[in-house]
Amino acid sequence: MKIFRTKGELQAALQDIRQEEKTITLVPTMGALHEGHLSLIEYAKPRTDIIVCSIFVNPTQFNDPKDLENYPRPIEKDIALLESVDCDILFLPSVEEMYPENDPEWHIDLGNLDKIWEGEHRPGHFQGVTQIVYKLFSLVEPDQACFGQKDFQQVMVIQRMIDIKELPIHLLICPTVRSEEGLALSSRNARLSEQGKADALTLSKVLRFIKTNIKKRSVAELLVDSKVMIAENPAVTLEYLAICESSSLEPVSEIEAGKEYVALITAWVENVRLIDNIILA
Repeated sequence: MKIFRTKGELQAALQDIRQEEKTITLVPTMGALHEGHLSLIEYAKPRTDIIVCSIFVNPTQFNDPKDLENYPRPIEKDIALLESVDCDILFLPSVEEMYPENDPEWHIDLGNLDKIWEGEHRPGHFQGVTQIVYKLFSLVEPDQACFGQKDFQQVMVIQRMIDIKELPIHLLICPTVRSEEGLALSSRNARLSEQGKADALTLSKVLRFIKTNIKKRSVAELLVDSKVMIAENPAVTLEYLAICESSSLEPVSEIEAGKEYVALITAWVENVRLIDNIILA
């Protein structure tokens, strides 16, 4: 695996690869890698020639400076993990490399997508996400980019940005990787005790309940019954639960044939904020 720390070095290497007409797929990450991240590499492998993984803890998408300061950065471990799955290129830039002095201000009109759900609870977050992803897209000029389904709203936000900017990039959405018990893998899980991980299974249990019954009950009934299930475990504090149309993420009151839907859930367990989702149809 080749490691580049500057934009110039990376661009020079990619120019040679493009001359060979090879397909390039970008896998953007913030490091602290786990099996979920590695699954992105494995998912992209049979669909591409070259995989570029970036590790960059992006300051513009953090609402709380303490979260940014405390974000784990086990870079040696991350490098070893990427090498274990035969990643081709790692881009490891500094903040100064990605945000030089006099960097222009960034804003993109995402409509309601950055105002609802995660956008409401983390104001400005998706502006920061789109800012860094657009920088990486402009730098790498990938044919494809791979993101995890677990961050479903983020994927829809990035797709909206691709549409607005008319970028020739295809999004690969990698299915959520879960523990044997059903817990969606996340770097935040490391902050949970064993009991906390057991309590967190309530999220996936509720999502499976919704998927199983989506054609048998009304949306209103499903949401009421799901919230009752969550309330039965006092260790879980619900932030939001919604059944939405997939691309807009607007909440719906009924399911219509031919449309795609997703159930979103966010809850707190042991002061750790957990997100999950399931595609319904």
